[in-house]
Amino acid sequence: MRRWPGVVAAMLCGGMAAGSLAGAQDMPPPGVFEAGAPLGVTVDGRHQPMSTNVRVFGAIVSAESCIYDRSRRLIMVVSRGAAQTEAPNDGFVSLLNPDGSVHTAKWIGASRAGLVLNQPFGSDIQGGRLYLADSDGGTADGAPRVSVIRVFDVASGAPVRAIRVPDSPWFNDIAVAADGTIYATQTGSPDGRVPMRVYRIDPNGSARVLVDGAPLSLPNGIALDPAGNIVVVNLGNRDVMTFSPSGALLATEQAAQSGNDGLVILPDGTRYISSVREGGIQRMRPGRPAELIARNIPSAASMCHDPDRNQLIVPMNPNNAVAIVRL
Repeated sequence: MRRWPGVVAAMLCGGMAAGSLAGAQDMPPPGVFEAGAPLGVTVDGRHQPMSTNVRVFGAIVSAESCIYDRSRRLIMVVSRGAAQTEAPNDGFVSLLNPDGSVHTAKWIGASRAGLVLNQPFGSDIQGGRLYLADSDGGTADGAPRVSVIRVFDVASGAPVRAIRVPDSPWFNDIAVAADGTIYATQTGSPDGRVPMRVYRIDPNGSARVLVDGAPLSLPNGIALDPAGNIVVVNLGNRDVMTFSPSGALLATEQAAQSGNDGLVILPDGTRYISSVREGGIQRMRPGRPAELIARNIPSAASMCHDPDRNQLIVPMNPNNAVAIVRL
């Protein structure tokens, strides 16, 4: 999901609601969290930044989503890293410059001290906080997978809170309202063993199912429109669904392609949708049919919008890269 990242409105409490937050999930390794530094070298204990005439590209490993940090004018790219069965707690967040070059290779994840970030998927920024859809478990020892929303301070990168949702094995994408309410898609499975759902998680950490089953068809990207309604795109078909905050279906429109993943909504209501299966970037202006504006991007995942340069940044999942689409 991505809504246009304008000035954020509400600061969330860094405290932990009883029974809902950190304490039941994987415990962070010992030590004090420390954010990574911009690219450079350390000589005699002093960090020296790389010279400005050098550009580096990379610092992405199986990235699923990104979010534009307008306070820094940098792109936060969320990498899943190695699979949980191979190397648990390997997720990280890198900072890219607007041209896609690397600013900080591992901003969150430079070390694992005081940090748990396993397999992060969707992301959002709200109220000076970075929200990531992560999970615990799913490891080689057979531990069951459980959804966890991890929250970090945008200024420092430090972990702030973790919201565990035991009813869900994993969330794909998230959207966060100004009051701190989180909406999350559970893509589910075609055989129905894992239900297809949209969850609502209140600021106190309590979670409930908002939409269960049809018309959801492998729901993926989620975003809030200018009216505060919840928009969801499906992997399973071309439906673009708008729900009220109470979960009532208000409208269904058709994207140009199916297999959709990323969703960005601008202040004027224009929607941009990426198809992870068919590779297109689609534009849906209010009252007009969907149109393809870019084609055949491999594994076009959960993208974000840079309003300062009016461009989309599109993580490309197993390709360990991002695409930039100028609008």
